[in-house]
Amino acid sequence: MTISSVPFITLNRFENGFKENFLNGVTKLVDNTQFVGGPVVAELEEKLSAKTGANYTVGCANGTDAIQVALRTIEVDKDDIVLLPDMTFWATFEAVVNVGAKPVTVDVNRETCHWDIDTFKEAVDKFNPKAAIMVHLYGHASPDTMAIRSYAKEKGVLLVEDGAQCFGTKVDGESILGTALIATTSFYPAKVLGASGDAGAIFTNDENLAKTARVLTNHGRTTHYTHGLVGWNSRIGSYESLFLNHSLDHIDARLDSRRVAINYYNEHLQGLPLKVKLSASNVEENGYCAVAMIDPSLRGALIETLKGAGIGSGTIYPGAMSLQEGADKYMHGKIDNGNADYISKAVLNLPCFAYITQEELAYVVETVKKHFS
Repeated sequence: MTISSVPFITLNRFENGFKENFLNGVTKLVDNTQFVGGPVVAELEEKLSAKTGANYTVGCANGTDAIQVALRTIEVDKDDIVLLPDMTFWATFEAVVNVGAKPVTVDVNRETCHWDIDTFKEAVDKFNPKAAIMVHLYGHASPDTMAIRSYAKEKGVLLVEDGAQCFGTKVDGESILGTALIATTSFYPAKVLGASGDAGAIFTNDENLAKTARVLTNHGRTTHYTHGLVGWNSRIGSYESLFLNHSLDHIDARLDSRRVAINYYNEHLQGLPLKVKLSASNVEENGYCAVAMIDPSLRGALIETLKGAGIGSGTIYPGAMSLQEGADKYMHGKIDNGNADYISKAVLNLPCFAYITQEELAYVVETVKKHFS
């Protein structure tokens, strides 16, 4: 079959029998009127704990709520200072603002696109924050993750890890989500483990943190009509939990297919101005994004060539947090070495999704090579 187009992402390449099994499950949910909570949600949380190695998993309505709940769980409150990377999705920034805290953006390393230990130390020493949010972007992670965790603990900085894009990612052989003080993820449909709508989760090994997080996701309830905290209505639904349960049964195969795509691009795009970025040697990425870098002056023309060939692409993300229009009146401070801004102008994401075919990958590579020939 001749390939004439490749989407940036597609969400409909399900395994044989997936849709039928899911829809059969939906029928049972409707028959039993199990719409909020119940055994399907409990099953999901158990499976997520088993997969990540976290002792406790708390499902919630979406990945943004997960960050906000995590911040409140560790008692970040009004006017507390919170560090976050200057290269991330807006949800990380707005979560800090939404709990009343003061965001400080901290630049990332230009090579890894993540925090490095030296810049993190500089930020901690300069701003004396109560907490920090380390973001594991692109399905990669900072090679300095363990050093950052250690320094945060030494300085009494409470570390939340935004793992919206890193389900299945490991650092030094350990699951990120299963070994953090408290970590979050998003199950937005485009993620490697995506629901069919919004959903998220919080992970921790601390029983008290888990209990607090669960209370916060359910209106701060301590009993049905007793409220010990002011929380959110952020319960994960049974429908999304069912979808995720079925998806978890296939997650290893989906991640493997994505990693094959990343390696294919790396192998076949050597020597070109577009350079595929692999994760550091101590990081096992999950294949969420095919991340490439190109001289910003060359990016626009390549994007147009890809469009002309029916190939989707992305720029994740096209702007640093500290430069967003909505950030200015909330910023408490920043460390800006220009790296996040440069990455936002240089990054180009190629098509990558579960079960992308060799023919599709070859068509993308052929198109890129022709552009530079």
